[in-house]
Amino acid sequence: MNSGSGGSIKGLVYVVGDNIDTDAIIPAEYLNLVPTIKSEYEKLGSYALSGLPDSMPRFVEAGAARSRYVIVVAGQNFGCGSSREHAPIALGAAGVRAVVAESYARIFFRNAVATGELYPMESARRLCGSFRTGDEAELDLNAGRIVKVASGDSFELRPLGAVAPVIAAGGIFGYARKAGMIGSAPGRA
Repeated sequence: MNSGSGGSIKGLVYVVGDNIDTDAIIPAEYLNLVPTIKSEYEKLGSYALSGLPDSMPRFVEAGAARSRYVIVVAGQNFGCGSSREHAPIALGAAGVRAVVAESYARIFFRNAVATGELYPMESARRLCGSFRTGDEAELDLNAGRIVKVASGDSFELRPLGAVAPVIAAGGIFGYARKAGMIGSAPGRA
């Protein structure tokens, strides 16, 4: 379920605005899905961002389990609202590898790090007007920048710092196992 290790992420961008709350990311009616059950994890991804207004393009096409968008570009306060671990998990299950936002609600940022589902990158400036849904972008995690492929425009991102290896390890439990803080999970070598 994790996003993998550093490097770069290249793909299509989905653009949202400010104050995208957890109800828009994954509506409460889907919180009964258990992410540790593979079929329910996949179903959770099919509902990612389904709480957005109908005027927005569909994030996951009807009948699909995953989105064609791998990077979400957002404004301020992404992931606000109720504390739900399902929010970054739903995005990760849909195929999102990173969210690039001006700022995050603290609980979403913590849940993204703890689950290791995606990289919660913070932009140094507002990018919602610089990208359009469907643009191709390349996010260089090591250099801390996102590039709009068609124009070559490059935008600086703030470094993740000490949380980057936690995300790369697949979240807090993966990191703790890798660091020898806890034993391996049952059924794993």
